Amino acid sequence: MSDATFVGSEATVREISQQPDVWREAASNIAAEQAAIDAFLEPLLALDDLRIVLTGAGTSAFIGEIAAPALSRLLGRRVEAVATTDIVSNPRDAFAEDIPTLLVSFARSGNSPESTAATALADQSLTSVGHLILTCDASGALFAQHHGRPGSRTVLMPARSNDEGFAMTSSFTSMLLSALLILGGPDDTAVEAVATAASRILDERQDSIRALAGAGCERVVYIGSGSLTGLARESALKLLELTAGAVVTYYDSALGFRHGPKAALDDSTLVVVYVSADPYTKLYDLDIVTELRATLPPERVVVISPEPLPDADESWVLSELAGVDDAFLAAAYVVVAQLLGLSFSLGLGATPDNPFPGGTVNRVVQGVRIHPVASPPVGGPGRSR
Repeated sequence: MSDATFVGSEATVREISQQPDVWREAASNIAAEQAAIDAFLEPLLALDDLRIVLTGAGTSAFIGEIAAPALSRLLGRRVEAVATTDIVSNPRDAFAEDIPTLLVSFARSGNSPESTAATALADQSLTSVGHLILTCDASGALFAQHHGRPGSRTVLMPARSNDEGFAMTSSFTSMLLSALLILGGPDDTAVEAVATAASRILDERQDSIRALAGAGCERVVYIGSGSLTGLARESALKLLELTAGAVVTYYDSALGFRHGPKAALDDSTLVVVYVSADPYTKLYDLDIVTELRATLPPERVVVISPEPLPDADESWVLSELAGVDDAFLAAAYVVVAQLLGLSFSLGLGATPDNPFPGGTVNRVVQGVRIHPVASPPVGGPGRSR
């Protein structure tokens, strides 16, 4: 987006565009640290009853929602996504079982109050807990509290992934890919496929995306299944953030959308469907595409797929991603949503780097009061630990 020179968008434009290079750098960094990371993880992963919890707030929480299904399948064990906001407000629910736990925390800055509070509550609630911290800011509170601490392992993302813009873009995708590589194992082929596909979106699809943003749509719905439901949620948030709430957004799964949320469709709605690489899951994605195209004009249903579909002329095919797991697909797919949010924002005359100049919503959340919890916060009367 080198031609986007609007004041107030420079950081966001740069941070979206740099992602393919940042992903390659992140993968290289993980490979260099792999032995030390494995030394930390292997004793934990050897525990049959280990619970793995992926956590973060807002966009960082959606990393867990995307990665958890794939990691559960790859590792053959329990992996859950629980937002720090849920851990902090409901620690008795989040840590209802006192079993060995690996808490994987995602944070752009690590300065949100919930980031450090969630790890503290885990320590307070559980007899055995390890902390894997993925963050973009070496000066952040979360990194400072856990770096070099016994029972914790910190992993920094490339420095330029610490987004200066309001919306998380390269920070989100870098932490997602790093988590998949750390916990799921090295996959240079997937990283390169995702980087190549994202570069093609940046090179070839920006005019199409600007046209979509300029077509008078007042509502945008994102649909994805499995790991891609978390991506749909992040996509909806990107548009909501970058337009300061001026565009109504919604997300759902392919099957869930019919159960009431389909009521959101009207003549001003744009729908983006993320097609799964899983052959079985894809059947449901294609069913909802057929239904949507019977309801809306074809240009209002954007379908993004790693493989050609029966109506290839109406779909955006990223053939580089054929055979790549859905959790990796998300990193490339989200570039479309990031560019769409940016284009809508600029079209509305907003400032994407700071959509809320009045400070009503902040880049690092403010105003959160962390209330003390009586120790231990889990279990009931007579519970032994």
